[in-house]
Amino acid sequence: MRRRRSTPKKTLIYSSILLISLIIIISFTPQGQAAPGPTNPVVVARYDGAVVPVATKYCERVIHEAENLDATACIIELSTPGGLYSTTQELVTAIVNAQVPVIVYVSPAGGWAGSAGTFITISSHVAAMAPGSRIGAAHPVSIGQDQENQQQDVSSEKITEDAAAWVRSLAQMRERNADAAELAVRESKSYSDTEALKLNLIDMRARDLNDLLQQIDGKKVALSSGMEVTLQTREAPVQRVPMSSIEKLLLDLSNPDLAYILMTVGMAGIMVEIYHPGLIFPGVVGAISLLLGLYSLGTLDAYWGGVLLIILAFGLFIAEAFVASHGILGAGGVISFVTGSLLLFSGGPPGLGVSIGLIVTTAIFFTALMALLVVAIIRGQKRAVTTGIEELIGKEAVVRADLQPEGDIFIAGELWKAMAVDDTIKAGERVIVTGIDGLKLKVKRIDHT
Repeated sequence: MRRRRSTPKKTLIYSSILLISLIIIISFTPQGQAAPGPTNPVVVARYDGAVVPVATKYCERVIHEAENLDATACIIELSTPGGLYSTTQELVTAIVNAQVPVIVYVSPAGGWAGSAGTFITISSHVAAMAPGSRIGAAHPVSIGQDQENQQQDVSSEKITEDAAAWVRSLAQMRERNADAAELAVRESKSYSDTEALKLNLIDMRARDLNDLLQQIDGKKVALSSGMEVTLQTREAPVQRVPMSSIEKLLLDLSNPDLAYILMTVGMAGIMVEIYHPGLIFPGVVGAISLLLGLYSLGTLDAYWGGVLLIILAFGLFIAEAFVASHGILGAGGVISFVTGSLLLFSGGPPGLGVSIGLIVTTAIFFTALMALLVVAIIRGQKRAVTTGIEELIGKEAVVRADLQPEGDIFIAGELWKAMAVDDTIKAGERVIVTGIDGLKLKVKRIDHT
């Protein structure tokens, strides 16, 4: 049988039909819309604690990693009592300008998006909360100022006005309740997860991460670039990005209690090195601890007036060992130390502060140390000299050559020139040293009656 060959005319017709079909498909595909497939992962970060610089760096790194992976979304599981205002601004800026949808999920149940957490949650493309969690109390505070004075301070009023305008702008951008968000800043209002949902501060409540992924599936969000993204999270693989070892170390150093201990240990080590020059080890450990402590306090925006008072306290502790103040310098050092410790984070943001118990324990330790030092100094001042020729005063000796009034005596295993302060003393008699005249001892007969 002879096969029929397709003519060039038919081939041209088929090619034209295929080309037209492709043009129609491309024409009806919505432009400016990304629809990642279910194979794109959902990148998840978990952070609990105060909003400090290392927390911002960690979240920024996770967002960038999600962008590089072309992830469906980046979820930040958050629970924070608050943190630094400047650090919060950096993180919010990263979220707002992210090229991937960022979802902030306040969790676990009972979690908190307090203060700085309020700004972070409201700025997200999708905001969710776990049952029993809360959000709010976002009134800004300034470290080193008393709360009552702060309300009257012009600078604090400016910060409050700026924060109120900022949170309102974020809420309006995400089409959330700007009035309720502003009340969280101006009046430190807090809302439960149910209230926040009812007031349109958040988009949903979710029991856990799986529930959240089911609820946000199909939701459309707009990125800062203007691109509209449809979330496809129902079947998307979850990829968790934990903190690196360096980030964990820096986070530990950002703990106010640890920063306080490092600075205290550092100064104590230097103090021991000054007391006992040449030990080396206390000085090396002290210098390293002091530098780490000052770094930590710097990243936490500690009140430097408090730091200087603590440094002054250790200066007074050291001076106590070299100046006969009978405890006055030591007492001043303890007062300066306690005052500086209390001022370190006075009026600071929630979640940042040194434990009162730690301050009390450390103050008691240094008070006891200074008391022992003062007692040792006083005893040393009352004790007879035990070095050099002066140690012979008050000791007994045997006359070897008649003292008329000068002669030789045997004392402490040696022969010494001596001079009798009373009558002639015969050889073999026992005498007691009463004084020193150059290299000659003054002695008198021991009265045995």
